[in-house]
Amino acid sequence: MQSSLSLSFAPASSRLAAPSPRSSPSPSSASAAAPINLRFCGLRREALGFTPLRQPASRRSPVLGRRSGGGGFKASALSSDNGSAPKSFDYDLVIIGAGVGGHGAALHAVEKGLKTAIIEGDVVGGTCVNRGCVPSKALLAVSGRMRELQSEHHLKALGLQVAAAGYDRQGVADHANNLASKIRSNLTNSMKALGVDILTGVGTILGPQKVKYGKVGFSDNVITAKDIIIATGSVPFVPKGIEVDGKTVITSDHALKLEFVPDWIAIVGSGYIGLEFSDVYTALGSEVTFVEALDQLMPGFDPEIGKLAQRVLINPRKIDYHTGVFASKITPAKDGKPVMIELIDAKTKELKDTLEVDAALIATGRAPFTKGLGLENINVETQRGFVPVDERMQVIDAKGNLVPHVYCIGDANGKMMLAHAASAQGISVVEQVTGKDHVLNHLSIPAACFTHPEISMVGLTEPQAREKGQKEGFEVSVAKTSFKANTKALAENEGEGLAKMIYRPDNGEILGVHIFGLHAADLIHEASNAIALGTSINDIKFAVHAHPTLSEVLDELFKSAKVNHPVASSVSEPVAV
Repeated sequence: MQSSLSLSFAPASSRLAAPSPRSSPSPSSASAAAPINLRFCGLRREALGFTPLRQPASRRSPVLGRRSGGGGFKASALSSDNGSAPKSFDYDLVIIGAGVGGHGAALHAVEKGLKTAIIEGDVVGGTCVNRGCVPSKALLAVSGRMRELQSEHHLKALGLQVAAAGYDRQGVADHANNLASKIRSNLTNSMKALGVDILTGVGTILGPQKVKYGKVGFSDNVITAKDIIIATGSVPFVPKGIEVDGKTVITSDHALKLEFVPDWIAIVGSGYIGLEFSDVYTALGSEVTFVEALDQLMPGFDPEIGKLAQRVLINPRKIDYHTGVFASKITPAKDGKPVMIELIDAKTKELKDTLEVDAALIATGRAPFTKGLGLENINVETQRGFVPVDERMQVIDAKGNLVPHVYCIGDANGKMMLAHAASAQGISVVEQVTGKDHVLNHLSIPAACFTHPEISMVGLTEPQAREKGQKEGFEVSVAKTSFKANTKALAENEGEGLAKMIYRPDNGEILGVHIFGLHAADLIHEASNAIALGTSINDIKFAVHAHPTLSEVLDELFKSAKVNHPVASSVSEPVAV
């Protein structure tokens, strides 16, 4: 569950919610996409001081001008080998990839009256539905119930007595698989009901406004479209030196099948994917060892939230950890020998330790799935595997020019590797191609880690905000409130938690909100919507919240902020990432 440290070594943070790859990923394809995206829940790489993908040499004017030919931007010069754009089209919009991002774009396109087709080479729903956020939440629902039933102290405080809790591994696995199947069916049916053509096969761009698709061993079909959206998602990244056998050395794709519950599992990477699986495995009885390349666990969190989360989610559980080390080599269990993990110092590269465990989960990030897209046919070169785009998701070619009528959303562009971010980007693109200029404010997109209790965040961390304030010359303040002061949390006997807001005291602008506690993933949206709408603290502090509810945690948070000017004032414009 965010920005990215694009590194080429083993452990790091990870993420799970992603749009669809066009075909079933293989370890080789993941390795071929050399860049690793160590991303925590969508935190922007710009916020962490990393260089963004190359911006176009010339900026375009609003869409209305661009669509009518008077935009004044320099269009990409396409070679004659690529052919010319057709004058009439089979579709108004063709989307390559039917994950959450492609699905969101397709539904919005139909609402806007566009004749739409979506190409999918694997299964509808992509990573999120089939190998990501959907089945993982099914497993986490089980781990949450198990924790409740196993907490004798918690149950006793509520006056409850329960016999020893147990579980059926296959039943748990079936729950995750059945949920994925149900959501996949729902997505497919929703598109069919609205008249979206679902085309099966691997999609490849042939040239301007022209795409082919087809299955291996069958003849290709060629279609034309006024606009094209690339939404091909990502695959698990497996660093060199790690041998994945899918049984004892696994990625999140394999782990979600829950084919066995090891007594001792090492999780390489302590990002939110690693945290969520540690929640699942420890609830089901496993011991966990984290292997983290950086000097602290959970490096993508706001430091204060991360410190509290470690105290609650790591220290009391059967979890130990090694930080500042890489897993330079991992060998699967075979011939009666356990999984072998060689750890080297992240700085000196000297061998530090060797672990022998029953299984290892590789949670070292994800790589964009952009091979075979035919990008060379429109003179586009990927950067660390990502398709370069501008703030409106329009693709940028090798010369820094905008490619007409071609857009890229979701994990494939690397701006924010979250399923709902991909969907929002897709909707934004549809707004543009139907004549309304729209720039998505990525700083307003929330993220969550579904541990027990949950973690959520939106906007900047405190260090990021203070760095920004120092550069731009404004003061930064912090407000906090505890779940221990919330009636509903205490009624649930779940008072462990903290909400934190970073803001500007001069004008009441909300820069970031971070929550650790019961249902944090649901609570964050009031803050994210406030950021998206440009609502200042001066205005939102007068909102009324039902009592007693967990939403009052945010109510108290807003009210505790000290703004210099109590009169409502405007805040800065949304920031495009």
